[in-house]
Amino acid sequence: MKEDMVMRYLTLEQKRQFDTTGYLIVKGLFTKEQLEEIEGTFEEISHQVIPGHFEPNLDAAVSDPLSRYPRVMHPHRFNETAKKYMLHPPVMDILADLYGEEALAAQSMFYYKPPGSRGQALHQDNFYLKVEPGNCIAAWTAVDAADEENGGLLVVPKTQDYEIVCPELADSKESFTTHFVKPPKEEKAIPAIMEKGDVLFFNGNLIHGSYRNKTKDRFRRAFICHYANESASRIAGYYKPLYRANGEPVELETNQDGGPCGIEFENVYPH
Repeated sequence: MKEDMVMRYLTLEQKRQFDTTGYLIVKGLFTKEQLEEIEGTFEEISHQVIPGHFEPNLDAAVSDPLSRYPRVMHPHRFNETAKKYMLHPPVMDILADLYGEEALAAQSMFYYKPPGSRGQALHQDNFYLKVEPGNCIAAWTAVDAADEENGGLLVVPKTQDYEIVCPELADSKESFTTHFVKPPKEEKAIPAIMEKGDVLFFNGNLIHGSYRNKTKDRFRRAFICHYANESASRIAGYYKPLYRANGEPVELETNQDGGPCGIEFENVYPH
C-alpha cells in the first residue's frame, strides 16, 4: 500500500487492516433517520410478493421462518430507497479508498433473519459475482445489532488471498444455502459483533457465513450490497447492469457461470 495515498474517509491504519485481514467494520455511516427509512422500506416490502425479488409464503402458519421472510434480491431494481442507499456516498467513498479507484454497485439484498432462521454456510462471494480483473467487495450494514445469538456474521480472517474454490455441500439443517467452503486449517471463523448501523466491508475471496438465529424474539436484519472495481471488465450476468456513484448504469462483459449469492436448497421457500 502506498503510504502517500490520499484517503477520502478511512485512515491509513483502517486501510492496512482491510488489506491484512480482508475485512473492516466502520461505524457511523448511516444516521438514525436513514436507518429508520431503510427499516420502514423493508417492513413495507415484507407484506408484499414481488416476483423474482421477494416471494414469501404469507401464510402465518408456515413452519420455516425463512419461508415467510426470505431474503430480498436486488431491491434496487424496483425500489428507489434501496437504490439510494446502495449508492450511499459514505459507503462509496470508503469503497474508493479500499479499491484505490471508484466502485461500481452490482447488487443489493435485504436479509430479515427472523428468530429460528438457519444461517448461511461459509462461502466466498466472488465465486458468484466473478468480477475480473479485480474483485468484489461487500458492504454489510447491520440494521439490527448482530451477535452470536441472533445469527450474526462469521468471518475467517486472512482468507482474502485464499483462492476461490469449488464449494462442498452444506448442512441443510443449519444453512439455507447449499454451498460450503472449508477454511484452511490454520484459520478459524470468528464472530463479527456489530451494533445497529455498523457496516462491515469484506473482500470477495474472504470466507464468511452466519450463525443460526437462536433467539426467540430478535430479528437480525441486514442491508447487504456488493460492488466491483471500476477497472473490472467482466462480471456474472446476474449482476448487470452496474451503477456508478451518480446512478449512471455501466455495462460490463458477461462472465459465465456466476449467479445469485448462495444457491438455496430446493423447497426452502414453498409457494
